[in-house]
Amino acid sequence: MWPRRAQAVQIKTPEQIATMREAGLVVAHALDAVAAAVRPGVTTAELDALAELEIRAAGATPSFLGYHGYPATICTSVNDEIVHGIPSPARRLNEGDIISIDCGAIVAGWHGDAAVTVGVGAVSAEHAALLSACEAALWQGIAQARPGRRLGDISHAVETSVDQAGPYGVVEEYTGHGIGTAMHMDPPVPNYGRPGRGLRLRAGMALAIEPMVMLGRPETVLLDDGWTVLTADGSWAAHFEHTVAITADGPWVLTAEDGGEARLRDTRKKDAASVPPT
Repeated sequence: MWPRRAQAVQIKTPEQIATMREAGLVVAHALDAVAAAVRPGVTTAELDALAELEIRAAGATPSFLGYHGYPATICTSVNDEIVHGIPSPARRLNEGDIISIDCGAIVAGWHGDAAVTVGVGAVSAEHAALLSACEAALWQGIAQARPGRRLGDISHAVETSVDQAGPYGVVEEYTGHGIGTAMHMDPPVPNYGRPGRGLRLRAGMALAIEPMVMLGRPETVLLDDGWTVLTADGSWAAHFEHTVAITADGPWVLTAEDGGEARLRDTRKKDAASVPPT
């Protein structure tokens, strides 16, 4: 979630969604490259330089660089930083850290946006569970991105998944968002809410769904740099995000290599297994 101007909800043609898929794959490949480079001793500025190289080599443009004055290609949020951490040559990763890497790219005027949180070397069981809970909540939300559902169904699925995983906090001030010819568009996509409420979802919409989950309380603090958002209580946080197109056949995850098919299939299987027999 970044600063956003109010706009009408944009409905895309299949051809426009296909171009967003191109941008989404650029983001996916850049995130894969950066995540693979995460190790103790690397600086967040080095990760940023790699991301820019990957995006430009694909013929795309970084979405974040210069956006409202943001000075980098990716956001690198470490440990108690939730989102929008600015890469720096002075920020060197340590064994056991966790880092959220948020990345966006533009192809022919259309945007893709995704984020992943990874461990630096070996991480504690507590932090590994946090990452797993946040990513699982993302996929539960994505599974609701179908024509005829309501925006609140996505929000409720994310919140419910987090609540079931453990005593975690869910960020309320920052949300997911619509995406298309601009990186941040209407509608906002909260990570909490009531099912059956809000905007009715239609084929041709595209949403960036992005749970932000912390080990402690949900309150946040904005640093003086005007960008970096931290947990108020110093607890560590995780952040996962995908750009999802709503199609007649269901959600198409534009920033996943396989379109999200494998994870959505696993999510459906787990949901079916959790239903008690009648």
